[in-house]
Amino acid sequence: MTEFTTFAVHIPDADLEPDPLDPAQIVEGSPEVSGKVLWESEDGRRVRGIWQITPGVVTDTEADELFVVVSGRATIEVAGGPTVAVGPGDLCVLREGDRTTWTVHETLRKAYEITTR
Repeated sequence: MTEFTTFAVHIPDADLEPDPLDPAQIVEGSPEVSGKVLWESEDGRRVRGIWQITPGVVTDTEADELFVVVSGRATIEVAGGPTVAVGPGDLCVLREGDRTTWTVHETLRKAYEITTR
């Protein structure tokens, strides 16, 4: 979607599409990722969507992102920075370029907005 329109989505029931991880990101377990882009700006610099990951441990390099956890639990360790625990109702902000390790304890589903420069 590129055209902005008013919409509502019931996040817990939204159908998501598989979004396979790069095997090099997987540290432990067999986590699976799925997601759905709900809106993207015409210039591609802002994206809003839903993302889900099953239990395991993965690494990532983050975008400038704000997200709210709808279900599940994870611990996110930022290299050289804080470690945060997130669960239902928590809002988290990640900085672009942060190198993170996600330990997903329970399948986590979040709604997010990513902004790129």
